[in-house]
Amino acid sequence: MSINEADSPAHWLAPDEERAWRAYLRMVTAVQDRTARDLAARGLSEPDYEVLSTLSEHPEGASTLHEQAAKMAWSRSRLSRHASRMEARGLIRRAPDPADGRGCLLVLTPTGWSTLREAAPLHVASVRRHFVDRLDPEELATLDRIARKLAADR
Repeated sequence: MSINEADSPAHWLAPDEERAWRAYLRMVTAVQDRTARDLAARGLSEPDYEVLSTLSEHPEGASTLHEQAAKMAWSRSRLSRHASRMEARGLIRRAPDPADGRGCLLVLTPTGWSTLREAAPLHVASVRRHFVDRLDPEELATLDRIARKLAADR
């Protein structure tokens, strides 16, 4: 059975709209797959790198689980589960949150810091190779405006 406009009240995509939507999906998937492969060669997943890099932006590499989840747009339970796996690998540790007895801090360990220092230049090179260097400055500026517009209602 096929779906057609007569069977549904949906406002179907015009051919150019569908083409743009599918191109966007393919672009995101391709870039993420390529950069993820490059990180995997260093033993990290994209979520691992995101946790490490965003923690490194905080003083002393520490952030509350709540703040970190909000910054990454993850649920606290998702981050907590992922943090447990990273903790088992010695990349981060949990510490009591002095401001909230019920909360915890995620803290980069020395191993986490060194892993990030080794991975960051390789990740930046991967982002350049698979994304930045493939676009001219005008395309990057346009993509930046589009991304900000689409992310604005989060």
